[in-house]
Amino acid sequence: MMHAPEKIIIVEGLTDKRELDKVIAEELTIICTNGTLGVERFEELLDEYELDHKEVYIFTDEDEPGIQLRKQLARELPHAEHIYVSSEYREVATTPGHVLAAALLGKHIKVDPFFLIDRE
Repeated sequence: MMHAPEKIIIVEGLTDKRELDKVIAEELTIICTNGTLGVERFEELLDEYELDHKEVYIFTDEDEPGIQLRKQLARELPHAEHIYVSSEYREVATTPGHVLAAALLGKHIKVDPFFLIDRE
């Protein structure tokens, strides 16, 4: 029987998910909110992914919509940990791989060693 991963990262969009998928080297679930999260949709995610019983990480952009979503998720999931990108990059999807890798490693999430080197 397969079991669901114990770690979940919540991001805004599919491009964020794709970038993280490249960097992460362990089994976990990445949930896309598509920028907004109504009460009904949040309840669905809460039940479907058992968010109250998993290690949850919030990784949103450093722009106004991302900050608002982070605040909403922080209220609903007080046990969640936060991962941040520098406001220099503003968006998860446009953050260089080595920067994403460092942020993820800081939360003990395994990353592909390829991304531990600044290749720019």
